[in-house]
Amino acid sequence: MKILLIEPAKPLTAIGGEDVFIFEPLALEYLAAGVLAEHEVMILDLRLEKVLKSTLADYQPDIVGITAYTIHVNVVKSLFEEIKSWNKNVLTVVGGHHATVIPEDFRSPFIDVIVIGEGVFAFKEIVERYSRGEAFHGIPGVTIKEGNNLRVSNGQSITDLDALPFPARSLTKEYRSAYYSEWMKPLASIRTSKGCPYRCNFCALWKVAGGRYFKRNPEKIVQELAGIEEEYVFFADDESLIDGSRMSRLAQLIKEAGITKRYFLYSRSDTITKNPALLSKWRDIGLERVFVGIEFLRDEDLNFIGKKSTSEDNEGAVRILHDLGIDVYASFILRPEFTKEDFAALRNYCRQLDLSYASFAVLTPLPGTDLYHEVKDQLIIHNYDYFDFIHTLLPTTLPLKEFYAEYHDLYIKGIALNKQLAFLQKFPLKELPHLMIKGRQYYKRVKTTYKDYEE
Repeated sequence: MKILLIEPAKPLTAIGGEDVFIFEPLALEYLAAGVLAEHEVMILDLRLEKVLKSTLADYQPDIVGITAYTIHVNVVKSLFEEIKSWNKNVLTVVGGHHATVIPEDFRSPFIDVIVIGEGVFAFKEIVERYSRGEAFHGIPGVTIKEGNNLRVSNGQSITDLDALPFPARSLTKEYRSAYYSEWMKPLASIRTSKGCPYRCNFCALWKVAGGRYFKRNPEKIVQELAGIEEEYVFFADDESLIDGSRMSRLAQLIKEAGITKRYFLYSRSDTITKNPALLSKWRDIGLERVFVGIEFLRDEDLNFIGKKSTSEDNEGAVRILHDLGIDVYASFILRPEFTKEDFAALRNYCRQLDLSYASFAVLTPLPGTDLYHEVKDQLIIHNYDYFDFIHTLLPTTLPLKEFYAEYHDLYIKGIALNKQLAFLQKFPLKELPHLMIKGRQYYKRVKTTYKDYEE
């Protein structure tokens, strides 16, 4: 069997995404690893090259699989329509986050199979049965069409992450130099855990994992790290540092193995404040940057989203990381209810925290989250192309033009000029002109987002 796995590009209307960062398609590399021993596999990254038609003609796949987040739903359905128009007999399979939370959204005459949850073993079984001409009934996590209905095969989700093969990174060799986040380029990704024990109402990741936190064996992680060529490595976990003893053991094993990398990972602020010694240990083996979901400056807003951390945790975490010389990637959420005073307070807060970098996302009720179920009747946009964390899906207190002008000013005025200049110094000098052009284009796009609603 010849298998084509596709990483889709964002829709043209969406802001951000691959315009700001591009992480390697780890999910597809896992799927490929499960079937590579007995089948021919190709990964096509449409974020980096728009060559679907020629790839289909040249490669002639028997099976095409595509992964999708919510923002990709319409794009992916269109891709499958194009694929089926090329060859109606090719088997089309969709999986990923959105397929897991709302498989019904992929009810389409151009999609044959929907995979829910961890897809490695389910996809392998799909491929094997298809190669033998057998049906897909009974494969755990697989949904198939029966007339106008979808039939779901229930089963236990994979909880042993160590049972999964290492991702087939060789299949993205031609793309790997293009995977990045800011100055960290080329950037590899590795998953060391899955799930989160917390219950934030804007997040569906904890629901996908059944509210549990699954961890990989540190020895396995070190073995995989040793095979990664890139200097920069992103930990693609929902939260990397929750189990302090495991991460301390992992740091020790990395040090003993003599692996020298520069790491970027995600951690909650309260995890950081509880484990400063752990952060110090990781700093010593190469931890360079931490993505911290600060979210809000006020405790009442943190309570609204069920964060279970406090403004004191946020401020303490930033101090600890600054003292250790670890870069802070601070992430904030903007509530549609924000007034000019709220935006001004947030700008001042960013300056008080002495941040060098911050990102700002509009509170987005994603399908599958508690927040979505609470406010879905209030949505002003239902088109998934706009679920990009920049377009507001809910009514704003400020007129939209003013809301996005304030949003724009957060990026321009929220970080002190000397901090912005220090941040730019992390990039190679030759990249600065292009970087500054991209930055201006992005900020202008944010400021003019209100025009999308006029259309």
